[in-house]
Amino acid sequence: MKHIYFFFGICGVLLSSCRSSGGGEVTGVPQKSFRSEVPYNMVYIPGGSFLMGQTDQDVTFAQIAQTKQVTVSPFFMDQTEISNTQYKQYVNWVRDSIAITNYLNDPKYYVQPKGKDENNADGRKFINWDYVRKNSIWNFRKGGAGNAQKLQGMYYQGDDRVFDRNEIDVRLLKYNYALFDLRDAADHKGDRSKRRSDFILRDTVAVYPDTLVWLSDFSYAANEPMVEGYFSHPAFRNYPVVGITWRQARAFTVWRSRYNDAYKDSRGLPHRLPYRMPTEAEFEYAARGGRIGTDYPWGGPYIKNAKGCLMANFKPGRGNYTDDGGAYTVNVRSYFPNDYGLYNMAGNVAEWTASAYDPSASTFVHDMAPTFNYEAKASDPEVLKRKVVRGGSWKDVGYFLQNSTRTYEYQDTAKSYIGFRCVTHYVGRDIRDKR
Repeated sequence: MKHIYFFFGICGVLLSSCRSSGGGEVTGVPQKSFRSEVPYNMVYIPGGSFLMGQTDQDVTFAQIAQTKQVTVSPFFMDQTEISNTQYKQYVNWVRDSIAITNYLNDPKYYVQPKGKDENNADGRKFINWDYVRKNSIWNFRKGGAGNAQKLQGMYYQGDDRVFDRNEIDVRLLKYNYALFDLRDAADHKGDRSKRRSDFILRDTVAVYPDTLVWLSDFSYAANEPMVEGYFSHPAFRNYPVVGITWRQARAFTVWRSRYNDAYKDSRGLPHRLPYRMPTEAEFEYAARGGRIGTDYPWGGPYIKNAKGCLMANFKPGRGNYTDDGGAYTVNVRSYFPNDYGLYNMAGNVAEWTASAYDPSASTFVHDMAPTFNYEAKASDPEVLKRKVVRGGSWKDVGYFLQNSTRTYEYQDTAKSYIGFRCVTHYVGRDIRDKR
């Protein structure tokens, strides 16, 4: 009887090995199955075609939003603008990284990377973020008592101190990152004089928001309370982050991608494509919510609904800012979402896009996934550093809330009325396909 079991066992092994080899046929590389899932706090935007450009009178007679039929592939988009609490997670991550690597140098905050020998041949150090989350390096009463003296260098020093308080010197909080410039690489395809490193964009960006924008943006306005509390006070935790330059917004998307990749790696899951800012075509397409020829994300043609309630946070009339429910910004989940489930695609804060600004861009961009990109260098004139801003804000009149209205701001400029949200490209099987 044992011989029979042994015989069938050998046959099973042989059959399975034949199947795995594909009988000498090309069967593809063995890979884990992948089904696209909606990322946290995002919504699925189905691809489609739409008429991009103005649907109402061009009150400025600028002729920079001419109608053009374009097609956009599916993607995921943040349901809301990036909030103060979400951005603060990034700031705290940078702060803790600098504290651990530059000031503490304590081996208990590091973890041995998987697949590395004990000597860690490449010399890299990997922070054990699970340990950091459980043992805050800033809680000097519990667990981190020995850190207080080591971290003194991260606080303002000498005459920069107020009432001798320990306050983090935000000038130290900088994020270093690298991106591969695919567009530049495509433009120089076949150029043997170029190396791969020539297409790697490296940047160092200060991460802390410019809180003084609440004063610098408006002359003779008593906005000191917004400077002192908007980013730091918990009452504003779910309000949109402002005071962020375009370069800072892009740095956040890079960090968010790497942060998510680290989580996926720890669980052996495939990465999703990187987070990024939306192109202006993606932003307008998402703002329209699948509606055709409408002026606003909620439809229109009016900014009020049938009950007389304003549909967004902007500057009604000649300056009745509180008529819409908020004097400045409001909670990122205020008002009704559009038909895609997106909040505040018009009003509250205007939003950075990935697209560079050119008044005549609609005449030369492609009709499939259109965008105009330009990587401005520090030495370039200011006109080449303009980035498209969409959506209108709490301080804008109703015209800027229209789906088709486009304006710009300079990439190194921070404003109290400009924020951003992220997108990531959809890949894999359609999430609506239940089979």
